[in-house]
Amino acid sequence: MEAVGLVKRYGDRIAVQGLDLTVPAHKVTAVLGPNGAGKTTTIEACEGYRRPDAGRLRVLGLDPIADSAALRSRIGVMLQDGGVYPGARAEEMLRHIARLYAHPLDVTALVERLGLGSCGRTAYRRLSGGQRQRLALAMAVVGRPELVFLDEPTAGLDPQARQATWDLVRELRADGVTVVLSTHLMDEAEELADEVAILDAGRVIAHGSPAELGRGGAADVLRFAGRPGLDLASLRSALPDDSEVSEPTPGSYRITGDVGPHLLATVTAWCAQHGVLADRITTRRHTLEDVFLELTGRELR
Repeated sequence: MEAVGLVKRYGDRIAVQGLDLTVPAHKVTAVLGPNGAGKTTTIEACEGYRRPDAGRLRVLGLDPIADSAALRSRIGVMLQDGGVYPGARAEEMLRHIARLYAHPLDVTALVERLGLGSCGRTAYRRLSGGQRQRLALAMAVVGRPELVFLDEPTAGLDPQARQATWDLVRELRADGVTVVLSTHLMDEAEELADEVAILDAGRVIAHGSPAELGRGGAADVLRFAGRPGLDLASLRSALPDDSEVSEPTPGSYRITGDVGPHLLATVTAWCAQHGVLADRITTRRHTLEDVFLELTGRELR
């Protein structure tokens, strides 16, 4: 999937302005952004629900508007709400969707997998929010799509359902399905995504793997407590060149750099050699949420 110079306006407001985005095949790409960043409009354009005002957009090599009939059977779309007749029963609706495809997944197995068996004969309007989420996910994947768009797939789910959803996304990727995931949950993106695109003000402002984005931001931090006044020059000389050490308050030490097993072992070995009992050792890795907030700000939108 590729968007080049994508533009979408709503009256005087430009929701997407010159956006460039490439989604690699057979991987999970998370599209992140604060409210109003343009991610929903971008994804709806890729799904064929919005006609761009400018730019080039190709999904599986096709134009989502001009080639919508050919594209429809090759993609799956998970909607946040709607798209289901309120009186339709959950399993009845899923089986109806499955019959529209040439080689659908086994509906009974999918119902069991996503815990929909207990509500299979329940009308859609009577389903809980979590049950509607799981049904929407099932309808998006039952047709064995080549590309699937998942919009907040675990919103409102309990931990068991959330884990089942994550496992299903991993299996889709293993089966060669391209997944575009829109989520506000940074841990979900870190857990599932091979690539992350962060949008703001209608543009992609950062793109890469979660690890790559994390390395591009602030350093990781290791903290420990010990007796005040340790020889910081000696400790610094034992650490990797990109590390820094300080004593913000007496007896409290802070080391920044690439915090990993080697750095932790180096610090504890130095403490042992100098008769220092290191206490309250903590590490904090630079997370995707840190990167997101650094790039988009902390103000509410």
